[in-house]
This record gives sequence, C-alpha cells and structure tokens, in this order.
Amino acid sequence: MENKILVETSARHIHLTPEHVAILFGEGHKLTVKKMLSQPGQFACEEKVTVKGERGELKMSVLGPERKATQVEVSLTDARTLGVTAPVRESGDIAGSGACTLIGPCGTVEIKEGVIAAKRHIHLTPETAAELGVVDKQIVSVKLDTERSLVFGDVVVRVSENFAPAMHIDTDESNAACAFGTVYGEIIK
Repeated sequence: MENKILVETSARHIHLTPEHVAILFGEGHKLTVKKMLSQPGQFACEEKVTVKGERGELKMSVLGPERKATQVEVSLTDARTLGVTAPVRESGDIAGSGACTLIGPCGTVEIKEGVIAAKRHIHLTPETAAELGVVDKQIVSVKLDTERSLVFGDVVVRVSENFAPAMHIDTDESNAACAFGTVYGEIIK
C-alpha cells in the first residue's frame, strides 16, 4: 500500500454535552441526524448554534453524538472573526482554551473553556497504521499534490479500532492548499 491518505476538510463545528443540548434546544431534545460523517458513529446534525465572541458571532453546525465536554472547533480565521482565543490543540484538550457564548433557540450557555483550532490529524485503524508504518501519537508530514501543492508538518497520527482512515484539516488549511473535492495526501515520515 502506498503512503496515501484521504484528506477531508473539517469545517467549523461544535460538540455538545447532554446538559448543554437540553439548555440550548429544550429539555428532552435529541440531536437530529442530518448526514453521517466519514468517522463511524459521527454525524452532522440539523441543529445549529450561534457562537458569540467578543467581536462577532458565527452560526455553527452541531456534530453528534453528544460528548462529555462541550468543544467548539474553529479555524484561526474564525477565531479572529469571533474575537476568541483558540489554541491549536488535539480534540479533547480544552483545559485553558478559549471562552464564548453559545446561543440556541431555547437558551444560552457561557463556556469558560472549550474553543480550539483542531490540530491537523490522521485517523487510522491499527491495521492501516501498521500498513503505513506509523503508530499512535506519531508526528508526520503530509504532502498534498493539488493546484497549490503543500506539505503540512506537525500532523498527529491517531489510531483506534473506531476510526476510518482519513486526514482532517481545517478550512484555512484546505483553502491554502486548494484541497477541494476528493484529495489525497502522501505521508512523509
């Protein structure tokens, strides 16, 4: 197998706790599947939330299922638009990250931390990781051969039986590389 991996753009979105779903959308509300995403069990929801910072606000899609911590994932351009701090972090690493206000149709939530710019990463199964010769938490570079060819460094490999092979970059990174449509990247160790 070649060292190629599907590259997907992960647009701005939010993950919510059950408590925050109830506040924003009403007690007993269940997230509504709009479409399934490439990672098993993950889905885009019909529900949207307005994320408000010191300077601006953006409407964002909610991704399901519910999580144990609310997390807002934005590009660095989005963070400037909102006027919020968004450190580059792996998903789930929200301690000391940015704060914002979440506005839903039924209520508002102030989060003191949880806004991040997701570190670019590759999801792999253990089998695919072994085929590609990489391990969990390894840092690699990935070359995208597009109209504006680009090598992304500092890409973290994440390995789990629950993943489908794909690299995730944010919209700023996707635009910089002209990564539109179906794009593959070559892993460089």
